[in-house]
Amino acid sequence: MQAVMTEAELMAFMRRAFAQVAEEFRVERLTADGIVMRLKVDDRHLRPGGTVSGPSIFALADVAVYLAILARIGPVALAVTTNGTVDFLRKPAAGVDLLAEARLLKLGRVLAVGDVLIRSEGSDAPVARSNMTYSIPPRREQF
Repeated sequence: MQAVMTEAELMAFMRRAFAQVAEEFRVERLTADGIVMRLKVDDRHLRPGGTVSGPSIFALADVAVYLAILARIGPVALAVTTNGTVDFLRKPAAGVDLLAEARLLKLGRVLAVGDVLIRSEGSDAPVARSNMTYSIPPRREQF
């Protein structure tokens, strides 16, 4: 799948369309079939016990698949999540960022499906696995 947006263009799009959360995430690199994203973990992402919260992990998976799709189809702000699941596998390491490696399994005309492995930076063991499905709007509804 050929990328039509660069890492810098994806981050610029995030700052325009999702200014409220854009600075929490960073595109690390585009891959042949997806993207690697970083969640810059700080206190607002933590739950009692000092671990990263489930909603923060879900958000990382969701953003990773969203941007993997946009990297291939262009800036379509109205592409939306239609299904998302997260399997929490182990407690994330304390005090480090999370990295998500998202792979697009299907990129169709109206649906896209992605799989994500999330790891604590510096660790090979995944802390979560996610599957996301997105609906892609008709061309007239694009941003």
